[in-house]
Amino acid sequence: MIEVVTVSTEQELADAYAVRMTVFVDEQGVPADIEIDELDEIADHFLGRLDGMPAGAGRMIVRDGVGVLGRLAVLKETRGTGLGVALVRAIEERARERGLAAVELHSQTQARGFYEKLGYEAYGEIGMDAGIPHIWMRRPVN
Repeated sequence: MIEVVTVSTEQELADAYAVRMTVFVDEQGVPADIEIDELDEIADHFLGRLDGMPAGAGRMIVRDGVGVLGRLAVLKETRGTGLGVALVRAIEERARERGLAAVELHSQTQARGFYEKLGYEAYGEIGMDAGIPHIWMRRPVN
């Protein structure tokens, strides 16, 4: 069973951070000192669970009237279960609740197809972030 919650407790936040560290730091080699950043203090955090176990995470900040989805992570062994889609849709719903017109994200280029299937369109140039190629993508949510 897939469950996505907006983080409301210290334990949920710790679980979300643990997923992010596993995916980005351990698996992808992102330096640990840049994975948790100052934007985490102002973000809405989301935790995805699969059969009750923490397995996914994401966050959203608001910038210039747009929700910016970031740090979307799903544990390797649970990819393909629909958890990533559920996290994206929960973040989009939060953006709608906050009256935002669109959600943007800075996607790793290897994940571009995942977001395109969810209705996101790429724009701008490919750039590097933490040594990984990324591209900006956007989807209206209202």
